[in-house]
Amino acid sequence: MADTFSLRCYCYLDRMQAQYAAFVGTVTQGDLPTEGMASLYVEMAPGNEVFRTVDIAVKATEAKPGAQIVEREFGMFEIHSPNQAAVLESGRIVLERLGLRVEDRIRPKIASIQLITNVDPYQAQLLNRFRRGSMLVPGETLLVLEVAPAAYINFACNEAEKKASIKIVHVSSVGRFGRMWLSGTEAEMITARNAAVQALESLEGVDG
Repeated sequence: MADTFSLRCYCYLDRMQAQYAAFVGTVTQGDLPTEGMASLYVEMAPGNEVFRTVDIAVKATEAKPGAQIVEREFGMFEIHSPNQAAVLESGRIVLERLGLRVEDRIRPKIASIQLITNVDPYQAQLLNRFRRGSMLVPGETLLVLEVAPAAYINFACNEAEKKASIKIVHVSSVGRFGRMWLSGTEAEMITARNAAVQALESLEGVDG
């Protein structure tokens, strides 16, 4: 199985932050998470393997599935629980059944990172048309971060919220790249950027 299965992302969130958990609640089609829960995101190829891996994960412990997605190339699922041990155990059993280790995951790679200060009113309106989080207000600083594999963006966003006072405008974690848009003061966005980069660089894995 390990020869044909690509573990693109395996990232554990020890404690979902308030805004991040609230944002996930606006996009998830599964069980709704709440602040303080632990969460695990797993992204894989081939995409259809997600159905088997979700089956393994949810039968292992009481952790509940929030997402089960197959797009053009990859599959991704998320599970969560107030019990950190349950989430970790579900993840451990998934890896065991697949004959893989955490270290077999693809190491996240930042594709792009931008700080846009004093956002123009027209650009704010464009972004606000498709956002599912907070409104982007003209004059704020916008942080845009793009990472591959896509599901790692969830970890980056949650860790940024731990360290900075932010507004989550939107997070997209499906496809080849994951993207997040955060807003706030310039100082807070610099802190958020540094926290997100440090978090992503702390994850070990193989080159994709």
